[in-house]
Amino acid sequence: MLVLSRQKDQTIMIGDNIEITVVDIRGDKVRLGITAPSKIPVHRKEVYESIKQENKAAANVTLEDITKLPSGNGTSGKPDTDKKG
Repeated sequence: MLVLSRQKDQTIMIGDNIEITVVDIRGDKVRLGITAPSKIPVHRKEVYESIKQENKAAANVTLEDITKLPSGNGTSGKPDTDKKG
């Protein structure tokens, strides 16, 4: 792990296109501003971990699980074979 010291309004560069700026320091909290290309997701670690867990759970969903879900329109999600006419 690289450890750097920065003061308010100072910036760290990661590669050519990610900037991390110390915006404010209040007591034991540091506010950071992050400028990165929109294609690079930026999350707090606890949010990132939550997203990973949700993705892992979604990857384990089976076709059977999906057909058991309510469709939201009052049907069971199964084809209607009782239609007349």
